[in-house]
Amino acid sequence: MKTIAHWIAGQPHAGPTDRCGPVHDPATGEQIAAVAFADLQTVDAAVASAERAFPGWRATSLSKRVDVLFRVRELVSRRREELAAIVTREHGKVRADALGEVARGLENIEYACGIPQLLKGEFSEQVAGGVDVYSIRQPLGVVAGITPFNFPAMVPMWIFANAIAAGNTVVLKPSEKDPSAAVFLAELLAEAGVPPGVFNVVHGDKLAVDRLLAHPSIAAVSFVGSTPIAKFVYERGTAAGKRVQALGGAKNHMVVLPDAEIGVAADAAISAAFGSAGERCMAISVVVAVGSVGDPLVAAIEERMRRLRVGPGTDPDAQMGPLITREHRDRVAGYLAEAEREGARVVVDGRRAPLPPSGFFLGVSLVDHVTRDMRVYRDEIFGPVLAVVRVERYEEAVDLVNDSPYGNGTAIFTRDGGAARRFQFDVRAGMVGINVPVPVPVAYYSFGGWKASLFGDHHIYGPDGVAFFTRSKVVTSRWPDPATSRIDLGFPQTR
Repeated sequence: MKTIAHWIAGQPHAGPTDRCGPVHDPATGEQIAAVAFADLQTVDAAVASAERAFPGWRATSLSKRVDVLFRVRELVSRRREELAAIVTREHGKVRADALGEVARGLENIEYACGIPQLLKGEFSEQVAGGVDVYSIRQPLGVVAGITPFNFPAMVPMWIFANAIAAGNTVVLKPSEKDPSAAVFLAELLAEAGVPPGVFNVVHGDKLAVDRLLAHPSIAAVSFVGSTPIAKFVYERGTAAGKRVQALGGAKNHMVVLPDAEIGVAADAAISAAFGSAGERCMAISVVVAVGSVGDPLVAAIEERMRRLRVGPGTDPDAQMGPLITREHRDRVAGYLAEAEREGARVVVDGRRAPLPPSGFFLGVSLVDHVTRDMRVYRDEIFGPVLAVVRVERYEEAVDLVNDSPYGNGTAIFTRDGGAARRFQFDVRAGMVGINVPVPVPVAYYSFGGWKASLFGDHHIYGPDGVAFFTRSKVVTSRWPDPATSRIDLGFPQTR
């Protein structure tokens, strides 16, 4: 069986032979590969490779870095079908979702190609006699990325594009559940001319993560994952003196006002709740139906759900694939039984859907009359379960959003511009959609939540991403007046 190796110093690196983990095809449940797990020596070798590469990469001109990044962009774009197929094979996403993931990652590489403009500082002339002051931004050194299983191609591109463009070198630790996308990206970077050691990949478990968080040569850590692990990464990394951004989980609400277009809102709820099998931190997991909109909205969502086809990602007719593991599938299904016990109404039950006979499949589920004290409302389920909470007034809906411990994203559907503007002012969340169910920003803005959805001061990618992977230096400069200098400057001196 194939063993997926690390990538260190521009080539595959086997690492120890006694530590590895299984990689499954979620559509069949079969193990399709093993992935090498790093020991401490392997992590140290990757960091040492990045350390050796840093001085030369930092000294590389911006124009040459950009030239390499444009080649990376072209290679990823040209081979997007291959990359998407890898995502489908190891994560289970249908082709459209996998290609969409690659496209959103490419946006970040394109943004990073503008690094000469993004690194420009400020200049103040003659702040005192003969004195100028200006600012510059410089790379941090060796930085680490720790990325999740749900976007194995996109999130690494969120991290490495700005980090490498700014002159840093990178050690990436992808999820061990679907590691091949990261290695494929490493191969494309090498083909594009990224020097050996500038981008390294180590696979593994908690041992590798803990070593990266403690390693004295790692200057910064960018993490995306669940809230408990994000909190752990932030606390452990900052305690070791590192700059850390740690993006956590979510419980995103979609508020639907009585004046909303029912069909539009129902379509949005379907795509936002069940895209990528609900395994995304920007999934809508709660619809808040305000006033009289509840019954017609639930009926419209139910009607659309019953037409949704679940199947392998390789099936061109499938609209949703499997979940990532059997254990996760079973955990998600458990919320439906608990919701019934707590008094909610399971309108569509994914446990009873017609599904492929093998693999980690669960049908889409709709749970109505959910209250805020139920676990199906409180927990981040991370699967194809959509809860409906009914309230009478706009103020109650906003209170639900603001009372949540999470603050990643939220959305409102309405035809009232005043209500929409008030909503964006009132809600406490990092990303807001107005008649847009999944408000993931374009690459030239930044992605990040509030509250327990983000630990740290910087959002990921965009302007915040450049700021995170650089530090500002202010230079105060005085040069002698040529008219008074005793040095021969090579031109006539006049008074």
